[in-house]
Amino acid sequence: MKHILIRLTNLGLRGATLVSKFLLIFMLARFLEPAELGLYGLLTVTISYSLYFLGFDFYIFTTREVLKAEPESRGQLLKSQIALSLILYAIFLPLTIGLFGLELLPWWLLPWFLALLVLEHITQELNRLLVALQRQLVASWVLFFRAGAWCLAVVGIMYLSEPSQELTTVLAGWIVGSSTGLLIGMVTLWHIPMGGWFKAVDWAWLKKGLKIALPMLVATLALRGIYTVDRYWFEALGGLDVLGAYVLFIGMCTALLGFMDAGVFTFLYPAMITAHANNNAAEFRQKYRQLAWQTVALTGLFSACAWLVVMPLLEWLDKPLYLERVDLFGWLLLANGLFVVGMIPHYGLYARGKDRALIVAHLTGFLVFLASTFALAPFVAELAVPFGLISAFVFMLAWKTLQFYRLTPADWR
Repeated sequence: MKHILIRLTNLGLRGATLVSKFLLIFMLARFLEPAELGLYGLLTVTISYSLYFLGFDFYIFTTREVLKAEPESRGQLLKSQIALSLILYAIFLPLTIGLFGLELLPWWLLPWFLALLVLEHITQELNRLLVALQRQLVASWVLFFRAGAWCLAVVGIMYLSEPSQELTTVLAGWIVGSSTGLLIGMVTLWHIPMGGWFKAVDWAWLKKGLKIALPMLVATLALRGIYTVDRYWFEALGGLDVLGAYVLFIGMCTALLGFMDAGVFTFLYPAMITAHANNNAAEFRQKYRQLAWQTVALTGLFSACAWLVVMPLLEWLDKPLYLERVDLFGWLLLANGLFVVGMIPHYGLYARGKDRALIVAHLTGFLVFLASTFALAPFVAELAVPFGLISAFVFMLAWKTLQFYRLTPADWR
């Protein structure tokens, strides 16, 4: 009974986080000017992308190593990862200032950007570590305060106080939320017995981990690069005001991926990994089919509902710009649906350890996005970016499906 209650609480917190993030982006569209919403979109994707350079996806290696290590030696591993992070901070934090020098972001955002970037990185790594140490419920609370609770607080403050309806209110709330999540995570970690903190940094262990993490980092940078370059490219083609519409619409669309992660993928792909490890073809096939039909059905249902409610919601926002650009929403909804359906063969390949096929798919998909958007920009202007997304995700879906059937024995499919 206690286990079921913990799991339900865990799901509830993650669901509340998703709803809070969606509510924030939607209410910001009402409270802020479109140009401010566009700037917020640029800041969030830039922070999200920069996190990969501060972390190097090293958690992929650390998670397995911490689980294998005895409690008395885990402190040394974490100390070594902290040493790596400090080196990465020294290299990449100064480089991020170049974004402001190139006028991709305004200088007044620099202190906010640096504070949020460091806070987000530390709380993200804490969250992953707590999950690895079987503290899933605490990890969900950290995630909720880091990405959910402050969203609700900001919406409430802006609703009650018109002078607070500005971007700095959002950024201050974000910092408070991340700081609260950081405090919860640090207190919990302090009470988990771990030795080895006074041992020297294990540079050989770090070198071994980088060899494993770097190939996947390259693939991740390519995939997330699509959802970062698109904002900057769209701004260049349509301006900061119209980018506000793009940020609103893509925020509404990508809520589907968060929902699928929390409700479908998180439960099914670990079972597929276990089935593969146990050489259980029947179990793998059953879970894969379950993943496939749930993904297709829920993507179709979400897309239909989103298309039905978007016009009434935009009319309620009372911002003519969003209604004028509603055609963007349809194309972005299609692109997002293709991306989510592409996760079916993605997890099939991932569960069977076929990382090379995924790396090729993400790198080539990024190139397809760049090439198609560049080719279409002179002809369809603002729609070039959504069409570029569709081209990239069609390619990735087709490639991953082909590779899954090529690399998977028939009795496993």
